[in-house]
Amino acid sequence: MSASLQSKLPDVGTTIFSVMSQLAAEHGAINLSQGYPDFDPPQALLDALTHAVQNGANQYAPMAGLPALCEVLGEKHRVLYGHEGDWASQITVTVGATEALFSAVQALVHAGDEVIVLDPAYDAYEPAVRLAGGSVRRVPLYSDDFSVDWQRVEEAIGPRTRLLMLNFPHNPTGAVLSREDLDTLEGLLERHSITLVSDEVYEHMVYDGRPHLSLLTRPALAARTVVVSSFGKTCHCTGWKIGYCTAPAPITEEIRKVHQFVPFAVSTPMQKALAEFTAQHPEHHEALPAFYQAKRDLFVSLLEGSRLTLTPTPSTYFQLVDYSALSELDDVAYARHLTMEVGVAAIPVSVFCESFDRRLVRFCFAKDDATLRQAAETLCQL
Repeated sequence: MSASLQSKLPDVGTTIFSVMSQLAAEHGAINLSQGYPDFDPPQALLDALTHAVQNGANQYAPMAGLPALCEVLGEKHRVLYGHEGDWASQITVTVGATEALFSAVQALVHAGDEVIVLDPAYDAYEPAVRLAGGSVRRVPLYSDDFSVDWQRVEEAIGPRTRLLMLNFPHNPTGAVLSREDLDTLEGLLERHSITLVSDEVYEHMVYDGRPHLSLLTRPALAARTVVVSSFGKTCHCTGWKIGYCTAPAPITEEIRKVHQFVPFAVSTPMQKALAEFTAQHPEHHEALPAFYQAKRDLFVSLLEGSRLTLTPTPSTYFQLVDYSALSELDDVAYARHLTMEVGVAAIPVSVFCESFDRRLVRFCFAKDDATLRQAAETLCQL
């Protein structure tokens, strides 16, 4: 007789990103669902990786990350955000941003703790909290512009609240924080003993002249925050699965206790290549806002002749569209219809929410211009 198996996540299935990408492949649809580029990383980065692999960088890296890479990242934070941190005790290289989020939650959340997330919320947050023995309280963003309802956030804070999870630039809506939001957040931390986890993987994709207001820009916030970042998004190499987190030394110490028993260490040649590339080519991340804004503007302009309605996204490489003029279907059914019948794959927004009744789907525009033109031409025929 086989041993009985009791799932720790009985209501969790395969992530929507895998589901829609597989559906796109099965039906030959243009995949604007899962958030990855269909173009290669910079050649200088690929050359650095080849050199690292061929010149001995093939054994375990230090558990916390290659010192050369962590030092470069510390300097990048200083230049971009004015953050004067100690990279050796505050930066940890992880297997993608997802592992950084997971390790941070496992390190900080205890059984019975509560974690506040903002709906729509990236789908990796709640399973990590539940696996740590905690529970999630969802606070919806304002439905018109997806800004934060700080009054509802504060009302949700209780005696068992351990973390507030933030995600700005926001996936899937593209919403960004303002300086007034950071002021409000500072006041919130003065009144409540909670920690922040700030998912900032789209930090270099903020448009129309807006700056990215990292929580690292405010010392009072940085002192209570785990900031999560992603090389996959910044360097067009999502398949490398390299991210990192920055946190005060006492929090970092706890995160590393978990991290060392999840992957232990991260790919040595990739870290070495990323250290070299980031140090020698800062122009790459400096140019990303303009690079992706051009793709956003192209995609939006191409959809002007369609029956879809949209407001150009302020950030990320995702564009929400309203399909109310086309269908009464809910967004999950409509995303499947688009993929299977129309030939363009999208992500339904409701999967990020506890409750959501708007007719919105999310397209990824981190694609070659030819791909965007082909997809838009198809969508304009609806």
